[in-house]
Amino acid sequence: MEIWDAYDQNFRIVPHVTLVRPGPIPTGFFHLFCDVIVRHTDGSYLLMQRDRRKYFFPGMWEVTAGGSALRYETPLDCAIRELREETGIRAGRMIEAGRLRNDDTFFVQYLCVTNCGKDSIVLQPGETMAYTWADRSELLSMRDVLVTERLQYYLEELTPCAPWTRISRADITI
Repeated sequence: MEIWDAYDQNFRIVPHVTLVRPGPIPTGFFHLFCDVIVRHTDGSYLLMQRDRRKYFFPGMWEVTAGGSALRYETPLDCAIRELREETGIRAGRMIEAGRLRNDDTFFVQYLCVTNCGKDSIVLQPGETMAYTWADRSELLSMRDVLVTERLQYYLEELTPCAPWTRISRADITI
């Protein structure tokens, strides 16, 4: 069980309302999910293979580490924690790459630029089972890699596909 903050449509925490996982997110409320794209200083990207026991996309390769923010976590705190848990990487330079929203979730994406040893990745049992590094062109040519719609715009420098709504900082009250 996880306890999450509830957000309103303007990305403000709703006081005295908490969300519990597993469980539905009530209409009109949102939860926070953070993704981290890891780019090595040599220009390659970290790909992680999801554990085969995962409910969603078991065994798929993905270009991010990430997960839901726990109660009282800021987006950056969540991204740093998820990156460390799933890869062992202690966040170097974290750059916010974008914010998106769907029906019940705010997604905040970060880019972590690191010079970590490429063989120093630590896999998280139950979450990840393998990793590899690929350059941008290799990554974009791979068909069996889970590149979610909300991250596609970052990698291809495009706008996101529906039903995702790109949100600029000016659209959100923080």
